[in-house]
Amino acid sequence: MKREFYKSLRTNSHEEPLGPGGPLCAGCGGQLNLRLFHKALGENVVFVNAAGCSTLLATYPLTPLNSSWIYTAMACAPAGAQGVRDALDILKAKGKLGADQDRKVAVLTGDGAAQDIGLSSTMAAIHRGLDFYYLCYDNESYGNTGFQTSASTAYGSRTATCPITPSSPHGLLHEKRDLFEIWRVQKPPYLATVSPAYPLDLSETIYRAGKFKGPKLFIALTPCPPGWEFDPEWSVEIARLAVETGIWPLKEAIHGEVAHTHVPRKFAPVENYLVRQGRFRHLFEPKRDEETIAHIQATVNNYWSAVRNNEVSSDGAPAPHQDEP
Repeated sequence: MKREFYKSLRTNSHEEPLGPGGPLCAGCGGQLNLRLFHKALGENVVFVNAAGCSTLLATYPLTPLNSSWIYTAMACAPAGAQGVRDALDILKAKGKLGADQDRKVAVLTGDGAAQDIGLSSTMAAIHRGLDFYYLCYDNESYGNTGFQTSASTAYGSRTATCPITPSSPHGLLHEKRDLFEIWRVQKPPYLATVSPAYPLDLSETIYRAGKFKGPKLFIALTPCPPGWEFDPEWSVEIARLAVETGIWPLKEAIHGEVAHTHVPRKFAPVENYLVRQGRFRHLFEPKRDEETIAHIQATVNNYWSAVRNNEVSSDGAPAPHQDEP
């Protein structure tokens, strides 16, 4: 993708709408995603937050945000966003709210609510054409309640509800559900995957989304130090490795048409990403689990082979060959 606005880090806003000192875990990828997302959106936004890790961020009467925040149950954040958007539009129609006082409306939710508990209300909001932003911070688990398995949990991962035992030595053996494709079939105006390790790409997708009225949906890879078991200082590096190994493709869909916004010129082996995380330790200790590692690598290879056969990368070069990831 050729960037139109965010061409260097100097383009990013110097304002900090999300202040320091919050109660989330050190190194939380969700908070970093939210910070970058908020900087690109600006301060004139109302966040509707589905119950999850980020709910701890704004605890009455304290908040680190320079914007408005509404907390809902896990199932109904998009419905709450509909109410906020309708109220703002009614006030505008009655002349009680000037254009300079209008607010963007954004849902903030974890993958548990996005994939399972809140999927119904999200699909309804997309179907209605609700004009809102939706940010799913995907830490591949129900993180707030102890790192239980979710539909987003990665193949081969250990979780609190899928521990490593003699009868289950490989970790979770279910493929991660493809939320991007579930949303894409409804052809929303804009949909993208993003990563906190690529702030310009993240910011540019929000800029591009702002050109459209209707649902604007984002899935953000969210490294979770306590759940994924790595030192908090490595959050951005883990997120970067997910993209460099091809495990986390950065892409957008405009009215259902997909293009990749960043394609590594050469992919690293998936084990470079897996070996850095305790949730995959059983794949390497006490002995190497060649079968599971090979399965994960093959899944990545097959994805990028399909990409190579159907599109070119954002800079016009052929997409990577199957043996490159």
